[in-house]
Amino acid sequence: MPVYALNLFDIADREEYLAYAKRSPAEVAKHGGRVVALGRFRESVTGDVSPRTVLILVEWDSPEAFTSYRDDPDLADLHAHRENGSSSYIWHLFDRLDDLRPLLKLE
Repeated sequence: MPVYALNLFDIADREEYLAYAKRSPAEVAKHGGRVVALGRFRESVTGDVSPRTVLILVEWDSPEAFTSYRDDPDLADLHAHRENGSSSYIWHLFDRLDDLRPLLKLE
């Protein structure tokens, strides 16, 4: 079952994050992921999360596909660029739903 990784963050070091951004699309694809959306912060409408400048939404074939990307020892240097190039990082996984009924069922 696919999962979505929500990435929200600020750019801390442009060169470091650029080194990540140049290589990561191919590595994400190799591990069963695809970028669904890229975004730049526009405005805060409601909520208590401090705004982040960048949004990236990635669809992964499965939770295992995401984990294989995150934990691949051959990508340690790549992840270091992401970590050093960003700040205030939020990385959350969401299960894919076709509709909201599973969340609205009475238990």
